[in-house]
Amino acid sequence: MYSKMLLLRFSKDVVDQPIISNMVSAHHLSFNILKAQISPRREGMIVMELRGEREDFDRGLKYLEDVGVEVDAVGQGIRRDNDRCYQCGSCTAVCPTGALHISRPEMEVLFESERCSACEACVKTCPVRAMIVTFDRSLA
Repeated sequence: MYSKMLLLRFSKDVVDQPIISNMVSAHHLSFNILKAQISPRREGMIVMELRGEREDFDRGLKYLEDVGVEVDAVGQGIRRDNDRCYQCGSCTAVCPTGALHISRPEMEVLFESERCSACEACVKTCPVRAMIVTFDRSLA
Protein backbone atom coordinates (compact mmCIF):
# COMPACT_ATOMS: atom_id res chain seq x y z
CA MET A 1 0.00 0.00 0.00
CA TYR A 2 1.38 3.40 -1.05
CA SER A 3 0.44 6.63 0.73
CA LYS A 4 1.32 10.28 0.24
CA MET A 5 0.19 13.68 1.53
CA LEU A 6 -0.95 15.88 -1.35
CA LEU A 7 -2.05 19.44 -1.90
CA LEU A 8 -4.69 19.70 -4.63
CA ARG A 9 -5.69 23.02 -6.19
CA PHE A 10 -8.89 23.25 -8.20
CA SER A 11 -9.49 26.06 -10.67
CA LYS A 12 -12.89 27.73 -10.99
CA ASP A 13 -13.51 25.60 -14.10
CA VAL A 14 -13.46 22.29 -12.21
CA VAL A 15 -14.20 23.14 -8.57
CA ASP A 16 -17.89 22.03 -8.74
CA GLN A 17 -17.17 18.61 -10.30
CA PRO A 18 -17.02 15.33 -8.30
CA ILE A 19 -13.37 14.80 -9.20
CA ILE A 20 -12.20 13.15 -5.96
CA SER A 21 -15.18 10.80 -5.92
CA ASN A 22 -14.59 9.80 -9.53
CA MET A 23 -10.87 9.26 -8.95
CA VAL A 24 -11.15 7.04 -5.89
CA SER A 25 -13.88 4.86 -7.37
CA ALA A 26 -12.24 4.46 -10.79
CA HIS A 27 -8.76 3.78 -9.44
CA HIS A 28 -9.52 1.85 -6.21
CA LEU A 29 -7.97 4.45 -3.90
CA SER A 30 -8.83 5.65 -0.42
CA PHE A 31 -8.28 9.09 1.04
CA ASN A 32 -8.43 11.19 4.15
CA ILE A 33 -9.13 14.91 3.73
CA LEU A 34 -7.17 16.88 6.31
CA LYS A 35 -8.04 20.39 5.21
CA ALA A 36 -10.31 21.84 2.53
CA GLN A 37 -11.19 25.35 1.40
CA ILE A 38 -13.73 25.43 -1.40
CA SER A 39 -15.26 28.54 -2.93
CA PRO A 40 -17.99 27.51 -5.38
CA ARG A 41 -17.49 28.91 -8.90
CA ARG A 42 -14.10 30.27 -7.78
CA GLU A 43 -11.40 27.87 -6.63
CA GLY A 44 -10.60 25.13 -4.16
CA MET A 45 -7.74 23.67 -2.17
CA ILE A 46 -7.58 20.29 -0.45
CA VAL A 47 -4.83 18.78 1.69
CA MET A 48 -5.31 15.03 1.73
CA GLU A 49 -3.62 11.73 2.29
CA LEU A 50 -4.13 9.47 -0.72
CA ARG A 51 -3.62 5.69 -0.39
CA GLY A 52 -3.63 2.72 -2.73
CA GLU A 53 -1.51 0.31 -4.70
CA ARG A 54 1.32 2.23 -6.37
CA GLU A 55 0.05 1.60 -9.91
CA ASP A 56 -3.48 2.74 -8.99
CA PHE A 57 -2.05 5.74 -7.14
CA ASP A 58 -0.07 6.85 -10.20
CA ARG A 59 -3.13 6.45 -12.46
CA GLY A 60 -5.19 8.48 -10.00
CA LEU A 61 -2.65 11.32 -10.07
CA LYS A 62 -2.64 11.23 -13.87
CA TYR A 63 -6.45 11.49 -13.85
CA LEU A 64 -6.29 14.55 -11.56
CA GLU A 65 -3.79 16.28 -13.80
CA ASP A 66 -5.76 15.39 -16.94
CA VAL A 67 -8.92 17.05 -15.57
CA GLY A 68 -7.03 20.21 -14.60
CA VAL A 69 -6.25 19.76 -10.92
CA GLU A 70 -2.83 21.04 -9.83
CA VAL A 71 -1.18 18.36 -7.65
CA ASP A 72 1.78 18.95 -5.31
CA ALA A 73 3.32 16.72 -2.68
CA VAL A 74 3.19 18.27 0.76
CA GLY A 75 6.88 18.99 1.15
CA GLN A 76 6.71 20.64 4.51
CA GLY A 77 5.94 19.73 8.03
CA ILE A 78 5.58 21.33 11.41
CA ARG A 79 7.65 20.71 14.50
CA ARG A 80 7.39 22.10 18.02
CA ASP A 81 10.24 23.72 19.94
CA ASN A 82 9.50 22.24 23.36
CA ASP A 83 11.85 24.72 25.08
CA ARG A 84 9.74 27.66 23.84
CA CYS A 85 6.30 26.09 24.38
CA TYR A 86 4.72 27.04 27.69
CA GLN A 87 1.60 24.89 27.24
CA CYS A 88 -0.92 27.72 26.75
CA GLY A 89 -3.09 25.62 24.42
CA SER A 90 -3.77 28.33 21.82
CA CYS A 91 -2.69 25.99 19.05
CA THR A 92 -5.22 23.32 20.03
CA ALA A 93 -8.12 25.64 19.23
CA VAL A 94 -7.09 26.03 15.58
CA CYS A 95 -5.70 22.57 14.72
CA PRO A 96 -8.09 21.00 12.15
CA THR A 97 -6.71 17.45 12.48
CA GLY A 98 -6.34 17.13 16.25
CA ALA A 99 -2.56 16.77 15.94
CA LEU A 100 -2.34 19.31 18.75
CA HIS A 101 -4.54 18.46 21.71
CA ILE A 102 -4.64 18.70 25.48
CA SER A 103 -3.96 15.64 27.59
CA ARG A 104 -6.19 15.53 30.65
CA PRO A 105 -5.89 15.65 33.63
CA GLU A 106 -2.27 16.81 33.17
CA MET A 107 -3.38 19.70 30.93
CA GLU A 108 -0.30 19.16 28.78
CA VAL A 109 -0.37 20.14 25.10
CA LEU A 110 0.57 17.09 23.02
CA PHE A 111 1.73 17.20 19.40
CA GLU A 112 1.25 14.12 17.21
CA SER A 113 3.21 15.06 14.10
CA GLU A 114 1.90 12.08 12.08
CA ARG A 115 -1.61 13.61 12.26
CA CYS A 116 -0.40 17.06 11.18
CA SER A 117 -1.56 18.34 7.77
CA ALA A 118 1.01 21.19 7.76
CA CYS A 119 -1.74 23.79 7.38
CA GLU A 120 0.30 26.26 9.48
CA ALA A 121 -2.66 27.50 11.54
CA CYS A 122 -0.75 26.73 14.75
CA VAL A 123 2.30 28.66 13.54
CA LYS A 124 0.23 31.81 13.15
CA THR A 125 -1.54 31.31 16.49
CA CYS A 126 1.37 30.44 18.80
CA PRO A 127 2.24 33.53 20.88
CA VAL A 128 5.85 32.39 21.50
CA ARG A 129 6.46 30.94 18.01
CA ALA A 130 7.09 27.42 19.32
CA MET A 131 5.58 25.86 16.18
CA ILE A 132 8.06 25.88 13.30
CA VAL A 133 7.66 25.07 9.59
CA THR A 134 10.19 22.55 8.28
CA PHE A 135 10.86 21.65 4.67
CA ASP A 136 11.65 18.25 3.19
CA ARG A 137 13.75 18.97 0.12
CA SER A 138 13.27 15.40 -1.18
CA LEU A 139 9.60 16.19 -1.90
CA ALA A 140 10.14 19.60 -3.44
